[in-house]
Amino acid sequence: MSDLLRAPAELKYAEELDWLEAADDNPKPFSWRLSPKMIRLFVLGAERSDGLDREIAQKWFGDRSIVERAIVTLASDRGLLLIGDPGTGKSWLAELLAAAISRNSTQVVQGTAGTTEDHIKYSWNVSMVIAKGQSRESMIPSPIMNAMETGTIGRFEELTRSTSDVQDALISILSEKYVSVPELDNDNIVFAKPGFSIIATANSRDRGVNDLSSALKRRFNFVRIPVVTNKKSEAEIVRFRTEELLRRHQIELDVPPNLLDVLLRSFADLRAASAAAGSDDEKLESALSTAEQIGVLEDAILHSNFFGERELTARSLGSSLVGSLSRRAPEDLAIMNKYLHGVVEPRGKDEGGLWPEFLAGGRDTIATLS
Repeated sequence: MSDLLRAPAELKYAEELDWLEAADDNPKPFSWRLSPKMIRLFVLGAERSDGLDREIAQKWFGDRSIVERAIVTLASDRGLLLIGDPGTGKSWLAELLAAAISRNSTQVVQGTAGTTEDHIKYSWNVSMVIAKGQSRESMIPSPIMNAMETGTIGRFEELTRSTSDVQDALISILSEKYVSVPELDNDNIVFAKPGFSIIATANSRDRGVNDLSSALKRRFNFVRIPVVTNKKSEAEIVRFRTEELLRRHQIELDVPPNLLDVLLRSFADLRAASAAAGSDDEKLESALSTAEQIGVLEDAILHSNFFGERELTARSLGSSLVGSLSRRAPEDLAIMNKYLHGVVEPRGKDEGGLWPEFLAGGRDTIATLS
């Protein structure tokens, strides 16, 4: 996997999945590669009480009931819709589930304003059609159709970003479990095999962009992914992702616990300020998600490694925080400046520690961007 920028979960954890599959003697729905119990262990990690002979690391951090409900939904004949704020791990959970069930998480359609019905059904190889006419051989199946034909999991990212016409095309797939190909005289229906299902994700902040029809809603089970507010869980997520980042970039650099605490507390402060704001102009454009915390830390780590003294400092973290979260000028810069002067500066005087250095890094970046 060293020549891949980002390996999908089924390759990244291939050895672990092989071991779980060999040790799995529980009943499996359809053509699933793992049983529901083993899928849960793969996603949430194994505990000593599970009685396994090896460690299975936790890969998604959240409530166990969310994962269990998602797995049960996929074992039924309904699609699964993971909905939540940006950065809550919807796509990562979808990828892990598809990898554990089908050993293929790459059958993905990305929902955008430019997504068409062809992207979820099929298109044609024009040169083959000209040479030999329309046939199953000249048809180019979509990732969703591939999942139907193989009885595996298809994924649809950002469902509400696609238009209503595209969303409506999913209704027959989810209810009838087949796709008609009217251009063909024979062999003109593609049926879904047992094990086929769709995991879709939707951003709760996109409500009103392209709302789902009631007909499509009935064909999905909704599983809401909450924002992580527990400080311990959030620290585990950031630490887990940071360790992956360091391994991928082959960087030997420590993230001191007190520096991680500064990052967590700063995001908690900014979330509280955003919740108390009276208008959108007084809120950062950033969703202040856990994923954005990881992005801030990644930026600071890479800057320290390439341009600093190969040591992560509070100054570089403060600079990264302002630089990463200030997307609107002058609105976001004013909000960050208010936070630094109103919260960080007094805290630095009261507590000392890393806060004065963190304040200096943030101020330097504001001065540069203003």
